[in-house]
Amino acid sequence: MKKFYPLLLITLLTMPLSGCTSLTANQSADAHTVQAASSDEDSHSKDTEPDYAAVFPQDSVNRIDITLSGESWSALQTEMEDLFGQQGTGDRSADNAGAMPGRQAPGGQPPAGDRQPPEGLQPEDQQAPGDFQPGDRPGGNMGRMNFGDTSYVSSTVTFNGETWNSVGFRYSGNSTLQTSWRNGTQKISFRLDFDEFEDQDPSTEDQRFYGFKQLSFKSNAMDSSYLREKVTGDIFRESGVIAPQTAFYEVYVDYGEGPQYFGLYTVVEIVDDTLIETQFSDDGGNVYKPEGSGAAFVDGTFNEDTFEKQTNQKEADWSDIEAVFAALNSDLRTSDPAAWRAGLESVFDVDTFIRWLAVNTTLQNWDTYGVMAHNYYLYTDPSDGLVTWIPWDNNMALSASMGPGDRGGGGDRGGGGGRGRNVLDLDMSSVSDQWPLIRYLMDDPAYQAKYDQYLKETIEGAFQPEKLAATYREYNDLIAPYVEKETKEATQLNSIESFNQSLDELIQHAQSRYDAVRAYLAGR
Repeated sequence: MKKFYPLLLITLLTMPLSGCTSLTANQSADAHTVQAASSDEDSHSKDTEPDYAAVFPQDSVNRIDITLSGESWSALQTEMEDLFGQQGTGDRSADNAGAMPGRQAPGGQPPAGDRQPPEGLQPEDQQAPGDFQPGDRPGGNMGRMNFGDTSYVSSTVTFNGETWNSVGFRYSGNSTLQTSWRNGTQKISFRLDFDEFEDQDPSTEDQRFYGFKQLSFKSNAMDSSYLREKVTGDIFRESGVIAPQTAFYEVYVDYGEGPQYFGLYTVVEIVDDTLIETQFSDDGGNVYKPEGSGAAFVDGTFNEDTFEKQTNQKEADWSDIEAVFAALNSDLRTSDPAAWRAGLESVFDVDTFIRWLAVNTTLQNWDTYGVMAHNYYLYTDPSDGLVTWIPWDNNMALSASMGPGDRGGGGDRGGGGGRGRNVLDLDMSSVSDQWPLIRYLMDDPAYQAKYDQYLKETIEGAFQPEKLAATYREYNDLIAPYVEKETKEATQLNSIESFNQSLDELIQHAQSRYDAVRAYLAGR
């Protein structure tokens, strides 16, 4: 399991005692790498080890201030209009009495086609919003939904009394990016890159933020609890699945009219930045962010565009991914299962995938593999050559029922967003061979037995209802003051009532899933 278990042991041994036991149990933030930054040189230098304690606190909410020039802000808004039309033109039909009224306008404009970024912005590779085609969806909702992140503009970041200049700022996301824009909220997911503009400003060469090059700020769209991204990551890591670290931030943005509160965000560690450095033996391998029909691993569907490289982009070599395709879809699966397993395990970290599958199916997720062919990373560690599965984007996890309450256009109760989708059954009976990483592994008795064992470990460990209930309450209490001060111009909620109700829904969901797993295992 790579470095996880030694790291977890070190973390538990070095963790400070606290009255909030369920919060400290989730503080697996690579404590062995933590260094206290004592000067600007430490906090800005590439040579500083990632300071997880400063950037990802588990029992407090950090504040970060971002300043953009009026010109940069205007260019950013223009690009968003080119991508998605005028802001606030979405149909907020889910609004009701007591809601936080957004800037609603009747009707709505369809996403624009291919357009170039406005002049003066840092270019980024973009996927045209019109590229989401039903024909890309064999066996389910598997189409590519990357509507295109915006280009970077320069910003100034202030945090903990220190300043970082010429920091790249861009909006990010898929369907939530478009939905947030059309709903008229200022609270949109974004990413910071601390040395994006080093060519224009040499003083920021290899600039870091307490050891981190990039950070992803998630708006918690389609999640009225604002907890799913945070808690799901905690559950994965505590269960032995390598996953990014997370923390809560209150974000203030000044684009020429003074600092404005943009709401409570969840900050997520970037996989191709510090995660591979701290969680794997060798960080020089290929990081992929797959998306689209090929990302389901169906035989014959591999294409390089589906497996977008985040590292080693100049090396046109996808042989590691092609090897997984070949081993997974080999005829040995039916003619010689033992040889098939050996071949697959020589190129793919099967154990990590099955562990992820058990945890993911326990907690339920509407927007990942088995339902949608995206929201995961792959990393090939050169030390063993194995391709490893890493979960990503968990705002639609921990939910099973549908209803109003979020600002995402009528998603699940509590923000699951699973309209028209079915989460995975515990017995995987509804999973077709269009999801071969699940179907083929679960058809193998040895892998099925391992899956059942990991389900048992999940409910006996990270997914105990009483433990989760305590964690939900503690995090809810922690973030409530920051959620309550969100304004109608910058929120992902239709109403504060939906946030208040979400806590009980999460607690009920945990008990329901615990009971469901126990019943499934009892019938095995």
